Amino acid sequence: MLSRQLLLRRLQQTGSILASSRHIMTSAQDIQTRVIGAPNTLDYRVYLESKSTGQPLSAFHDVPLYADEANGILNFIVEIPRWTNAKVEISKEDAFNPFKQDTKKGKLRFVRNSFPHKGYIWNYGAFPQTWEDPSFTHPDTKANGDNDPLDVVEIGEQVGYTGQIKQVKVLGVMALLDEGETDWKVIVIDVNDPIAPKLNDIEDVEKHLPGLIRATNEWFRIYKIPDGKPENQFAFSGEAKNKSYATEVIHECHEAWRRLIAGQANAGDIKLENSTVQGSKAQVGPNDAVVASIPTANPQPPAPIDPSIDKWFFISSSN
Repeated sequence: MLSRQLLLRRLQQTGSILASSRHIMTSAQDIQTRVIGAPNTLDYRVYLESKSTGQPLSAFHDVPLYADEANGILNFIVEIPRWTNAKVEISKEDAFNPFKQDTKKGKLRFVRNSFPHKGYIWNYGAFPQTWEDPSFTHPDTKANGDNDPLDVVEIGEQVGYTGQIKQVKVLGVMALLDEGETDWKVIVIDVNDPIAPKLNDIEDVEKHLPGLIRATNEWFRIYKIPDGKPENQFAFSGEAKNKSYATEVIHECHEAWRRLIAGQANAGDIKLENSTVQGSKAQVGPNDAVVASIPTANPQPPAPIDPSIDKWFFISSSN
């Protein structure tokens, strides 16, 4: 884990980035979804846009990480609602980073039902303005970042929807080691959830929601097995680290995003177009050609899913 002193030194070194990113004016209350096409199809996209101007917004770059930084409240973006199977994610490679269903060999990807779990067992998504830098080897996990926004599991009782922005507080974090990369999974609770006042750190989850952390560990460990892959491995022997540790991870990934959006890190195939990050070389105005290229809203009813997606898989685990 980066020490506070090292983190402060790095922040000082990137002071110009910090200065520009503080000018982000987007409010989560001014953001709505723009849905194109039918869920469960290759053409399905969900963009974010400003309610007041209609201008496209990047889920990766334009939504502020903090809803209320002084009180530790963050914005969490739902990619996959609880109990669903479609592997929807923020597209790094498309302008304005819409949500779309992931594919493999041209086919849509779905997570299988590994008994007793049904699809994703929490609202799953990401923190905006975070990036797991693939060039950075974390000193605790001994593995590099996975080149994605920071993954988040939200354990409240309300089922979300793709593109929803929830205000959450951080409880802890797990470190999945996915194909040799560090893949953090931050555990959070919607601040509006009835049980949220009772949950302030990771030990509170077991006290008030017994079995949830164990089920979360199991889910991540076995969910790829029905597709013929081995069990996933964890750092820290699968232990969920506490709120303080998770907060440091978030700070590190937010700092990495600041370097990315400022052009001080290798973006690779990541699209950096945004509407609000002042000082960013990829900030675009309403008359820019890339804005005009984003389709208008055209929501369609969900396409049918192959019945095999509802199949139960009973997995014999070594653990």
